[in-house]
Amino acid sequence: MDQSSQNNAINRRSVMKTSGLLLGGLLLGGTSNPLYGSATSNTNSSMKFDLSASNPLLLNSNENSLGASQKAQEAIMHELPNVFRYLRYSPESPRMKLVDKIAQVHELKQENVSLGNGSSEVIQACIQALVFKARQANKPVQLVLPQLTFEFAKIYARSLNVHIVEIALDSKMGFDLAKMRKSVEEFKGESIIYLCNPNNPTATITPAEELDRWIKTASERSFFIFDEAYGEYVGDRSFQSAIRYIQMGAKNIVVTKTFSKIYALAGLRVGYGLGEAKLIKEVEKFIELDNINILGGVAALASLEDEAFASMSTKTNALARKILENTLDELHIKYLASQANFVFYEVKNDAKTFIKRMAQRHIIVGREFPRYSGWNRISLGTPPEISTFCLALKDFRAKGWI
Repeated sequence: MDQSSQNNAINRRSVMKTSGLLLGGLLLGGTSNPLYGSATSNTNSSMKFDLSASNPLLLNSNENSLGASQKAQEAIMHELPNVFRYLRYSPESPRMKLVDKIAQVHELKQENVSLGNGSSEVIQACIQALVFKARQANKPVQLVLPQLTFEFAKIYARSLNVHIVEIALDSKMGFDLAKMRKSVEEFKGESIIYLCNPNNPTATITPAEELDRWIKTASERSFFIFDEAYGEYVGDRSFQSAIRYIQMGAKNIVVTKTFSKIYALAGLRVGYGLGEAKLIKEVEKFIELDNINILGGVAALASLEDEAFASMSTKTNALARKILENTLDELHIKYLASQANFVFYEVKNDAKTFIKRMAQRHIIVGREFPRYSGWNRISLGTPPEISTFCLALKDFRAKGWI
């Protein structure tokens, strides 16, 4: 065995040993969910992912690789005979039961909830509603957002010829709220402020205390869209959901959430927005009437009622994150503290080449982000999946590629 092969073998044993130890520690924490026991026992038996051209490792879209909960899958199978029916608005329909459950979970009322084809539709409808309202009043309108964030708000605003102001991240790659606020206060018209918290692709959070200083003193010309697609993954106590503002009666805030991440229903496209009743009514004018389907509705409802699965998702995600962080620390690779199901880390060399080389190994990582070409985003996946990525990362280091 040559030196390179020996190093690869050592790296593999190191990653697998670390993964096994971390998994054992997680299991000691205990859970009463039989699904979790099954998932982790399978992981422990083989901390690897079998790569091939027909079975690539997809770590580029921040999906929950655990797959939907058993309860969600059972709800789908139970409802399959009824797919010839439209999803209705009657009180006993899956749609309205889901709206009611969401309202209960967040201590709000049904009129505070708007369902969407993923949270993306709600973001789009918010942009359209607020722009329409401003233009009806003959007021100029702008969208203010961080320079590196989820791009859908900007895409939707651009299609409406809205003036867009992008504020660069600060020295710690966090939101520069002071500059964003200044841009809003100096503008003579209406401002839509988009804040993704935790942010995508950085996975960092904006603490509640920093937001409070702006939100609680913002003028009536400021409308905030808080995208909390990854909020359920946050463990940092400095984070608080912006839903609390709505609970306190704020009339200029919409919070968007999704079932695509923590509940692993990305392919079913179910999300929702929360806001003051009058504002939600305005947003609903731009929401498609039949925007979710019956299978997505029952799966989302079952997921909300399956607290054990949500707990399993956060624990498994924390384990995968720890496996990755250990490897990044070992290789002295810079990364941002993640509060989501992905990590933003520095590859230093050309990101396009890095992405291409990973793809040649059948590992699909995040795309290149303008202005941060030396960085990459990696979805955490399951512990076996992220362990496989870590092995490739170590091999890249051995080859001098990172």
